[in-house]
Amino acid sequence: MHSQVTAHNAEPVVLSGRHGAVGGLRRAGSGPLALLVPGYTGSKEDFAPVLDPLAEAGYDVLAIDLPGQMDSQGPDDETSYLPEHLGAFLAELIGKLAADGKPVLLTGHSYGGLVSRRAVLAGAPVAGLTLLSSGPAALPPGPRRHMLDLGEPVMRERGVAEVHKILQTINLQTPRYQAMAPEHREFLAARFLRNQDAALLGMGVGLRTESDQVEVLAPVLVDRGIPALVVCGENDDAWPAVAQQEMAGRLGVPFELLQNTAHSPALENPAGLLAVLLEHWRAWLS
Repeated sequence: MHSQVTAHNAEPVVLSGRHGAVGGLRRAGSGPLALLVPGYTGSKEDFAPVLDPLAEAGYDVLAIDLPGQMDSQGPDDETSYLPEHLGAFLAELIGKLAADGKPVLLTGHSYGGLVSRRAVLAGAPVAGLTLLSSGPAALPPGPRRHMLDLGEPVMRERGVAEVHKILQTINLQTPRYQAMAPEHREFLAARFLRNQDAALLGMGVGLRTESDQVEVLAPVLVDRGIPALVVCGENDDAWPAVAQQEMAGRLGVPFELLQNTAHSPALENPAGLLAVLLEHWRAWLS
């Protein structure tokens, strides 16, 4: 079983961002830069199973934490964590990374997809954009949206630690969590507790309020000649697969559906995700 604690050969790195240190995992290489951006409550470790295979396929691989997550510093202002503002942060970071002349292939997972498309709209110099398990607008009604709605007042009144206690009570009743290795459980607990309150609150607002940017993004991709791709699992429980397929159609870009996969393809089906990414990325750069 793959997880955030899957072994890899990437090295921890610290980058400079507008809010301070940006935590990353990098397996350096001479090829194009594959920049991987995580989602809400996520971190760079969400890409652990694909770091080595991407590097072995010839890419310079870098997974980062967004501001306020895991090893990245972030501001205390909640609005700084909305997609538009995090997109500006990401565009600035990509500008620095692209300064050495390498093409940057940007992949955003879930909330990271909302941030990544905002980065492109902010002028990020990318050679390709992959939206992974990410939708056209705010998170639609469903279990994940329901948990956000329930968790926000607790977060505001009591903070991250109290929310984590509630989540632990729920998790302990689920077979999937019960089957996790102890080190995996420990990592997830430590990671959640390292989120800044403002980051979780701001991203939570973003997930519930982000407007549809598809009609804005589509002509930008065409005008700047940026190839793009939408990928998701057939059992995605955040944005339904059909909504992501419709988004791809509106963008005029390919859509790839991964079988036996839910919301986290890099963890649930890394081999399937790698096959799709490498096929498209190689075509983009040929």
